Amino acid sequence: MNRPGRSKPCVRAAFPAALVLTLAVASGCTSVPLSPAPPSISATAAPAPTASDPAQWWRATDDVATLAAGLQAPWSVVPLAEGGALISQRDDGQILELAPGGALRAVGTVPGVVSGGESGLHGLALFARDGEMLLYAYFGAADDNRVIRMALLGEPGSLMLGEPETILTGIPRANTHNGGRIAFGPDGHLYITTGDAQRRDASQDPEALGGKILRVTPDGDPAPGNPWGNAVYSLGHRNVQGIAWTADGTLWASEFGQNTWDELNRIEAGGNYGWPLVEGEGGAPEFIDPVAVWATSEASPSGIAARDATVFIAGLRGERLWMLDTRGGAAAAEPVAALAGQQGRLRDAVVAPDGSLWILTNNTDGRGSPRPEDDLLLRVELAPAE
Repeated sequence: MNRPGRSKPCVRAAFPAALVLTLAVASGCTSVPLSPAPPSISATAAPAPTASDPAQWWRATDDVATLAAGLQAPWSVVPLAEGGALISQRDDGQILELAPGGALRAVGTVPGVVSGGESGLHGLALFARDGEMLLYAYFGAADDNRVIRMALLGEPGSLMLGEPETILTGIPRANTHNGGRIAFGPDGHLYITTGDAQRRDASQDPEALGGKILRVTPDGDPAPGNPWGNAVYSLGHRNVQGIAWTADGTLWASEFGQNTWDELNRIEAGGNYGWPLVEGEGGAPEFIDPVAVWATSEASPSGIAARDATVFIAGLRGERLWMLDTRGGAAAAEPVAALAGQQGRLRDAVVAPDGSLWILTNNTDGRGSPRPEDDLLLRVELAPAE
């Protein structure tokens, strides 16, 4: 249901944590040289992860540095344990490597990517298995969206992509509403966000892959314990482009609304989030209401990240970073904005091994106003918010 817009975000009670799991990480990549990054752009090798307090919440500071520039419609960034990162570019299907020393190079082009509208190369996720690093990629092919994996070969600064192996096909694609974020959860399974691909009613069909969060094994089979016995984990979504887990094991997802409300949802196995019957808060017992909503002009949320009890939400149309303290249950704090109007459209956010927040801008995606150096990968220092 649609409601009049609000001038500030609205927050509902955060539900108690329901997913307590154990962590697995993943990876995979082919090599093409690119021009090196400017000398002023550098990436420091990431130290060991910062000690974590699950009850801590964090805020972005004014300490913002540029790690990479000249990116073209970047969509996903994955920090590497040795320093640097992998970055996907939506329109040309390339994966770039930001080397530990700061140089930027093309690792390769994902085969089969067919770009158009909002579709192309989207999310990346790394997975380590039997001493091998595998890189998973979500992208738009000629007739569908799909997930493949490739071995990530070579050494930092000269990584390469192995041969692709198809993991999951048949996710509907369209000019818009393609979802596209992938991440390995603390349970070691791959979570995949999909959009309704303009087929609204399919979001309520547990047998359809569109308008869902999917959960599969690293080989692409339905994960054990999924509520309908297939790949579907939750349904009733319009276009989910961000997922992350807070330290208590809770899964969070960002969702694009239609005309009125964007959402941050706490995801439960088998949960129904209402689309297309509800947009924002509906209050109907058969649907799970969002924890926070924003007017679409203030968010258009894409990638999200979590550190301890904080969720960070990258806003495209809103051109800001939202931060939400999830500790409070019924007294959950209101979201706080940072970087408002400073960097333009924000596509992805991820917590790096050193505890900082890395953010991709997205001013070259056809809807922004690119600056000469765009797009950027930014490093934002975080500080305790108490």
